[in-house]
This record gives sequence, structure tokens and C-alpha cells, in this order.
Amino acid sequence: MANIKNKVALITGGSRGIGKAIAMEFGTLGYHIAFNYFRNHDAAEQTQREIENLGVRCLKLQAHLAEPDQIATMFQSVAQEFSSIDVLINNAASGVQRSADELTTKHWDWAMNINARAPWLCSIEAARLMPNGGSIVNITSEGSRKVLPYYLSVGTSKAALESLTKYLAVELAPKDINVNAVSGGYVETGAFESFPNKKDMVTSAKNTLAGRVITGKDIAKVTAFLCSEDALMVRGQIITVDGGVTLLAPLSSTDS
Repeated sequence: MANIKNKVALITGGSRGIGKAIAMEFGTLGYHIAFNYFRNHDAAEQTQREIENLGVRCLKLQAHLAEPDQIATMFQSVAQEFSSIDVLINNAASGVQRSADELTTKHWDWAMNINARAPWLCSIEAARLMPNGGSIVNITSEGSRKVLPYYLSVGTSKAALESLTKYLAVELAPKDINVNAVSGGYVETGAFESFPNKKDMVTSAKNTLAGRVITGKDIAKVTAFLCSEDALMVRGQIITVDGGVTLLAPLSSTDS
């Protein structure tokens, strides 16, 4: 990947899990990093230290992406620190794992606002800070196209995110901004803990054709490629990184 020096990558939800892996990958490549987090100050500080130890600058920002005003403030801070950015990774995600009849409108709005509306708003803000073009990658999941237990609100919001990816790829192309998405399979992160069917998901995560679980670094490597010059002709695509799990039989239940 050429001409990395002095480039800047902004990763939403970059303090933990997949977001942290992506932030570390771009930092390793030589990008200066900005990332936001919501609540966990300790994790954010630890991630900032690890990124700075790579020899690059790192700006951490607390922002609740369900609030448009906080998104605007976050980008103002990024502009003050770096003037412009080259990469935006819309990684931050949230949602309540419940069945359709157990969800409330509050749960629905929470997932939609963070997982679909925020990436739209962040992408528009980022485009203003990309005078020389850039790359946007949205992190989605297989639950957007395949039905997973208790995943209705998140899966629907991720489907919206994938549609957004295609529309932005077309609308931002005149600004020389490339937009794609990466769809992760069952990635080994702490997110498993929030699922009622955690045991089934962990079992499925191990059944990749590669013979191991998918890691955040696997997602990060593909994400970084999509932001490189080598991916110039990859536009508006949803790249699946699942170790082949979705080629296999559906997730079975271990419930008696």
C-alpha cells in the first residue's frame, strides 16, 4: 500500500473488538488514527496507548452516535486535529437481541439510529473532510441476509447499511470516494456474550472451512485492502469474511 504517510483513518467504535483490530491494523500501516467510543473509558485509553506505541498519532473521542449533534461535534474535533481524513470505517454497532414480539419501538430506534442512520451521517461528514478523495468501509454482518435468532432489529439495520453502501458508492464516486462493506461471520469477540444462543454461535464459529474461528484481524486485513489503491475498481460491494461458514448447513440449536 503506497503513500500511507500522514494519512488519517477514523474508526467508529474503535476501542474494542473488531473496531480496535481495524484501528490497530491501520496504525500498523502508518495511518494516524481517530476513533470514538461510547462508555468504556478504560478500554479507550488502553487502545489509544497501544496505537500511539505504533509511532502514529491517535485521537480518541467519546461520542454517542445515536445523537446527530454528537456526530457533528466528533467530526469538528477530527477536523481541528487533522484537517482532513482519508478513511472512514463505520464499525460502531449496537442492538437488543430479542424476538420480534419482544422488541419495543425504543429497541428498534436504537438499532436503526446507531447501525444505519449514524453511518449515513458519518459518511456525509467524512466526505467533507476528503478533499482529495478517500475510502469508506461499512462493517456489516451475515444477519442482514440470513435469519439469526433474536437478531431482527440488528439484522434489519444491517440490511439498511448494506443498501446505504451501494447508494453512497454511486453518489460519492464523483468526489473520488470509494465505498464498500465487509460482512463478518461469527467473529471471536466479546459480542457473543450478549446473545441468548451464545452456545450455538460459538459452536458455529469454530466450523469454518479454514479450521479456526474468524478474528478481528481477519476483518481488519480485508478492510485495509478495500482502502488501498489495489481496490480502486471494487465499488459498492459487500465482501463476506466468514471462513466459509455460510456455505454450510444452517445454525442448529442445542436446546433440548
